[in-house]
Amino acid sequence: MANEIRSHRNAQASSGADEREENTQGKRYYRIGEASRITGVKPYVLRYWESEFRWMAPQKSRSKQRLYRRRDIDMILLIKKMLYEQRFTIAGARKKLREFGSGRALESGNLAIETDHRSRYRKIRSELESIRAML
Repeated sequence: MANEIRSHRNAQASSGADEREENTQGKRYYRIGEASRITGVKPYVLRYWESEFRWMAPQKSRSKQRLYRRRDIDMILLIKKMLYEQRFTIAGARKKLREFGSGRALESGNLAIETDHRSRYRKIRSELESIRAML
């Protein structure tokens, strides 16, 4: 029974991803709810990021609804990656994006930032220990 429930949940999750892919193809603008579903970022967080990242101001319709373009969604995904996966602060992400430029940051998709410092330090330490052993 538990296996059936898991397989049903997995099927629902994969169909949700398929629906998102279908919804994103061919559209020029996305409302904040759609952008939220596509990126996995809550609407209130998107509005907050808008105040923190000044250049991330989507166009607005006549009825004052936010209209996100595909480029805006890609930038949201990049910011999400920087904040949640690479553990940047908002100020740090803002500074890195300013240094890199939003266009180049989107092209690369990854800002080539060392995120696993512990493994880097372990490697350096082991190299130093091997040098000391040679002396």
